[in-house]
Amino acid sequence: MVEIERIGADTIRFERILDAPVETVWRYLTDAELRGQWFAGGPMEPCVGGTVELLFDHDTLSADDVPYPAKYAASKGAVGRETVEQFDAPRLLAFTWDGGKEGVAEFRLFPEGERTRLVLTHSGISGPGPMANFGGGWHSHLAVLQGVLSGEKVRDFWALHARSEAAVKGVLG
Repeated sequence: MVEIERIGADTIRFERILDAPVETVWRYLTDAELRGQWFAGGPMEPCVGGTVELLFDHDTLSADDVPYPAKYAASKGAVGRETVEQFDAPRLLAFTWDGGKEGVAEFRLFPEGERTRLVLTHSGISGPGPMANFGGGWHSHLAVLQGVLSGEKVRDFWALHARSEAAVKGVLG
């Protein structure tokens, strides 16, 4: 399994094995409160064409009290309003990013016994800068999800994010 992979000029793919059954992982993708524990909270209309509101509060992702890095401070409390592109419970969820200007994030779930293989593919990314930004973000948020599902807390999300950015930079070249 390759954790991070560039599969096209505008597409990056992530794969993780999660310590929870598909139905549980699905709830962490679609339930606002559970999604907020690892990524961004906010309501979702569970159908193709429905809206997804992403409320970003990275302060809640660290067990310790850590400040936002200066380069991300302006995005604190940001709200994204996206559109559900695909919805096939509990296997497939896809929604736009930046109203579609930065493509679509697609989550596919596959049972692996009592565990789940999650494949996240973000396609339609506008260039190298956004590719690195999305890559670092998704890599770190998926690590938080892994921790939440296995009962491990992330002490410092921003330190994790810095390591994720470095890992993605190595993949993107």
